[in-house]
Amino acid sequence: MNRFLLIAAGAILWGGCNLTPDYVRPRPSVPAALPSGPAYSSTQPKAGALSAAKMPWQQFVVDERLKKIIAMALENNHDLRIAALNVERARALYGVQRADLFPSINATGAMNKQRVPADLSGAGKAITTEQYGANLGVAAWEIDFFGRIRSLTEAALQEFLATQQARRSVEISLVSGVATAYLTLAADRESLRLAQTTLGAQQESYDLVKHRYERGVSPELDVHRARTQVDAAQRALSQFTQQVAQDQNALDLLAGAPVPADLLPADLAQVRPPREISPGVSSAVLLQRPDILEAEIRPKAANANIGAARAAFFPRISLTASAGTASADLSGLFKSGSGVWTFAPQIVVPVFDPRTWSAAKVSETDQKIAVDQYKRAIQVSFREVADALAVRGTVGQQVASQESLVQAVSETYRLSSLRYTKGVDSYLSVLDAQRSLYAAQQDLVSLRLAKLANRVRMYAVLGGG
Repeated sequence: MNRFLLIAAGAILWGGCNLTPDYVRPRPSVPAALPSGPAYSSTQPKAGALSAAKMPWQQFVVDERLKKIIAMALENNHDLRIAALNVERARALYGVQRADLFPSINATGAMNKQRVPADLSGAGKAITTEQYGANLGVAAWEIDFFGRIRSLTEAALQEFLATQQARRSVEISLVSGVATAYLTLAADRESLRLAQTTLGAQQESYDLVKHRYERGVSPELDVHRARTQVDAAQRALSQFTQQVAQDQNALDLLAGAPVPADLLPADLAQVRPPREISPGVSSAVLLQRPDILEAEIRPKAANANIGAARAAFFPRISLTASAGTASADLSGLFKSGSGVWTFAPQIVVPVFDPRTWSAAKVSETDQKIAVDQYKRAIQVSFREVADALAVRGTVGQQVASQESLVQAVSETYRLSSLRYTKGVDSYLSVLDAQRSLYAAQQDLVSLRLAKLANRVRMYAVLGGG
């Protein structure tokens, strides 16, 4: 038994060989600085703006009702629950793989009773034998001479770390998704109210034109023109009624439960906008995004799998050993002189197995794929941040210009209506002004939504706290 312990200890000390190649972090294939130019000229953050990485969502989101909905989603959303369970699963798989580094010690108790017939026994008569045993031993423990088990353990560890980053990514996506859905619902409710107001105005115009036609002041053509506006406004009202219902369904799905009516926004004006964040100037900020960290960890896991595949070309040594007692009588099982032991080392030397070469090639190819996926993930993230910065640098001026346009078209509509009622202009000018005003108002709502939604988008693409 002492000899066994010495051999096992020596094997453990010798098992320091590792065939895993050294990991080298791939260089990001994107510019070192975030983009600049005319579209980004207005991207300087306000004084006191924090970076997204240093701002938790509770600080980024200012609207209290939206905070409560996000908290609901983080508690009830099934996508986030699945991501969390995947983390638990990866942690358990890592524990299973790591356990292979250590021997499994089992205690066994056995009883064997056997009858041998007379024609088979040497004594010429039937014999019944009994044997009792109790053992403590190790069964087929592989000594990790060439680092196969350690490489697989490292791969399992990296997979666990990757799932942690995947969960963070899902959480950030959920927070930004709920915020975007909330803002979209607010914008569509505002558009719905605008459609209702427009329908009322169009109905009043139609009644006025019809009354003038009945008095012989306006031609029948004006009646039909006014009617087309009423029908168009009615159709827009139905469309936005449908859209608001669908927006609420989407928000309920993200929240994981029906959102109480008192938490829903009436329009964009009642929504407190998220805080300003600072994107910085270096593209290195992208390396802290959870999805980028996940993509960076995957090559490490693939790198460790290369070591395991290479170790398959070398001999594999395992030990089976046990010590205990045995006796033909149960009462004599633990008496002096009943001790037994076994020691059975085994070595398996691969001679010809073409699968090992293919497995090694697969592991090397998987590592190359993981590296390219990491580089592509960085490129995609750079493009996402650049797009968000382009919107941020231009949407403010677009909103200001659209507000001015709405004021001008509104005044045009007022003057056209006044000229029509006095008989100076035809109804065609009123009709054109009505259409322009409604379209300009809807575009203004869309631009205000784009401005707020881009803040949320910026928070998400920069790593989101």
